[in-house]
Amino acid sequence: MKNLYLPGEAFPLGATWDGKGVNFALFSENATGVELQLFKHPADELESEKIEITEKTGYIWHVYIPDIGPGQLYGYRVSGPYEPENGHRFNPNKLLLDPYAKAISGTIEWDDALFGYEIGDENEDLSFNHTDSGAFMTKAVVVDPHFDWEDDEPPRTPYYNTIIYEAHVKGFTKLNPDIPEEIRGTYSAIAHPLSIGYLKNLGITAIELMPVHYFLTDRSLKDKGLTNYWGYNTLGFFAPDARYSNQSALDNNQVVEFKNMVKELHKAGIEVILDVVYNHTGEGNQMGPTLSFKGIDNACYYRLIDDNRRYYMDYTGTGNTLNANLPNVLRMMMDSLRYWILEMHVDGFRFDLASTLARELHEVNQLSAFFDIIHQDPVISQVKLIAEPWDVGEGGYQVGKFPPGWGEWNGKYRDSVRDYWNGTEGMLGEFANRITGSADLYQDYRRPTASVNFITAHDGFTLNDLVSYNEKHNEANGEDNTDGESHNRSCNYGVEGPTDDPIVNELRNRQKRNFLATLFLSQGVPMLLAGDEIGHTQQGNNNSYCQDNEISWINWATADKDLLDFTKKLIHLRRAHAAFSRKSWFKGELVKDNGIEDIAWFLPDGSQMTDDHWDQGFAKSIAVFLNGQGLHAVDPEGEDIVDDNFYVIFNADDDPVDYRLPSSKYAKNWEVILDTATYTQETGKQKYNAEDVVKIAGRSVILLQHQMIHNGNKSYG
Repeated sequence: MKNLYLPGEAFPLGATWDGKGVNFALFSENATGVELQLFKHPADELESEKIEITEKTGYIWHVYIPDIGPGQLYGYRVSGPYEPENGHRFNPNKLLLDPYAKAISGTIEWDDALFGYEIGDENEDLSFNHTDSGAFMTKAVVVDPHFDWEDDEPPRTPYYNTIIYEAHVKGFTKLNPDIPEEIRGTYSAIAHPLSIGYLKNLGITAIELMPVHYFLTDRSLKDKGLTNYWGYNTLGFFAPDARYSNQSALDNNQVVEFKNMVKELHKAGIEVILDVVYNHTGEGNQMGPTLSFKGIDNACYYRLIDDNRRYYMDYTGTGNTLNANLPNVLRMMMDSLRYWILEMHVDGFRFDLASTLARELHEVNQLSAFFDIIHQDPVISQVKLIAEPWDVGEGGYQVGKFPPGWGEWNGKYRDSVRDYWNGTEGMLGEFANRITGSADLYQDYRRPTASVNFITAHDGFTLNDLVSYNEKHNEANGEDNTDGESHNRSCNYGVEGPTDDPIVNELRNRQKRNFLATLFLSQGVPMLLAGDEIGHTQQGNNNSYCQDNEISWINWATADKDLLDFTKKLIHLRRAHAAFSRKSWFKGELVKDNGIEDIAWFLPDGSQMTDDHWDQGFAKSIAVFLNGQGLHAVDPEGEDIVDDNFYVIFNADDDPVDYRLPSSKYAKNWEVILDTATYTQETGKQKYNAEDVVKIAGRSVILLQHQMIHNGNKSYG
């Protein structure tokens, strides 16, 4: 008698449809039995069919089922020892999500049944819960991988030409009145021509999306009526979250919708970078639920404490840490990254708490297995890789220590620039280092583009709030304002929050322009937080992780059009001039073509700074000359890259300063092309000659340009 189910194959992991049936493959080293369950509807408590998997190859349990296909719902039940003290938490009463699920239906409905132990039992997680969780658990969905990509090609924008825009899928479009209401807050809304046109006009080359991998809202948040808005609580590393789709998961449309978004962005030359969370999962610590990895093989997925494997090592502040040193976990991470590149066509990743992935045992090691494998992988190594270079463990702050090829969120840049514009004394040397690419951090084996510069990000104040609040105001989060960073390096300029005082508002607006000008005139890769360009406020909330509402959503109706215009001008200025996006480091040496330095720093009297001047703690203004012939780089055709000369004056003092321009050796004439103090005023472009005096207002930036005549690879003043 022919068996209805075939042995199947151990590769690939997950559920794979071949047009005739589906192959299922699941890793579990310590399981004693695995049962596959098929469902007809997401809310079904009972399966329509259950299949005991008997075939096992090298810890991979596998089976092939003919005559099923895309849209099929499924889950697993895994048997084995329930010995928390030894790291084992098998419980066949719990329906488990496939770690390789490509689509996931609905969301989890919180219930005590989802926990492997009896909640309230005096033995806590050492007790055993016999209640079935099937009615409350989300199900995996078999997908159809076919999609018409047309002639899609990745933009492959070089790092030095990249402008990153950090955005939330829902928050970016939810309140945009120009987007059709039925698709606001979805992948389709980002793919809409109005959204893409906005990004294109702004000058963005890459949109960095906050987590879209399927994630959980913690039970504690749900009980408070809040939600996990940011999404840093992943459960499915292969599935785009259906909450950002305007289609049903059952017919595979969430995957199709995501792919279409990527395709449309690529048509506009915009890359897609995903913020990914491979350092932990949404299952929490020993008191957390049993939803997937914990029930499939807890000891083979998580970092457990050696002398008591009941407990988890927590380098993430979330209760658990995925063990990137184990082969099956590394394989899952690499398979996930390759899937998003090859099947979903994304262009790069920003790794949340990346120091966690670098930990071999307890110490952070940049040559850990995770980074070794990525370095030699012919697919993953070719996309943009950006680290959040810290975690919450000891020694976790690793800015400047990631391997070649990696970019890093430069937290030191953020802090230094904020301190400088707040008037902190003794900042000139630090500030100069940061705006020239942070050579002290990256010059040993990387380029200036290793530094991803940012003033604000999703975690913290928005730009508007950075200049409007001295203190965080996170009361809406339900944690008595104890959550979020307390040391924000912010300033309210005399009034906490919104004010009608025109003097305060003028200074705040100027400071916004100063921060933006610094960001886009700095060497490295600039990252702009979505909404900062139009003055978005979170009402002083610097930790809006649980605010899926108007606190977090960008309010387009109140957009600051002047600030938007200023930001556009800055971005397009940067993109037009290689002097602000160097491929190589400054050398501080004479350039043979014109006999002047590639970079030079000046005092207000027009003389060059000496080593002693950097130590003058009271000084808060500085001028820098950028030599357009000292870029030390060639274009794809092998021609020397040359540009105009620029002179930038930064003044963080409250009072104006008179700056004498340098001698005619540097330029005979200059033209002001940007002044953050007068931007909103009707003024003509001021022109100056060498050694003229320029008055720069307090708290402002002036950018002067000396246009060169470019002839081939030579430039003439």
